[in-house]
Amino acid sequence: MHEIGMCEGLVELIQQQGAGRQVTAARVRVGARHAVVDAAFEQAFALAAAGTPVQDATVELVVTPMTIGCRACGGRSKSVDVLAACPHCGDDAVELSGGDELVLESVTFVEEVPGVSRHPR
Repeated sequence: MHEIGMCEGLVELIQQQGAGRQVTAARVRVGARHAVVDAAFEQAFALAAAGTPVQDATVELVVTPMTIGCRACGGRSKSVDVLAACPHCGDDAVELSGGDELVLESVTFVEEVPGVSRHPR
């Protein structure tokens, strides 16, 4: 489950961005070539975030497609399937490009209210 290593890095990056602030949401763009499974990603993120200011955050995962270039017919298309064949002719002699990014697009923090403590005394 490669999602664990990916999520550990994301949680670390989110914590650096937050500088101790409580995180409520994050949006992550991941390329299809990473073959991330939504349920595995959510579970891995929850494990990586446990005990941190990120632990209660919701994470929106946006999967971006890769481009398929067919060597047989010359067709080009987009796909999120890492085992993609050409949708035009069905040949599996394709070249894949793109779809390899991993980007933390946004992080939302709990808004601090001056003079109000979030922690009960």
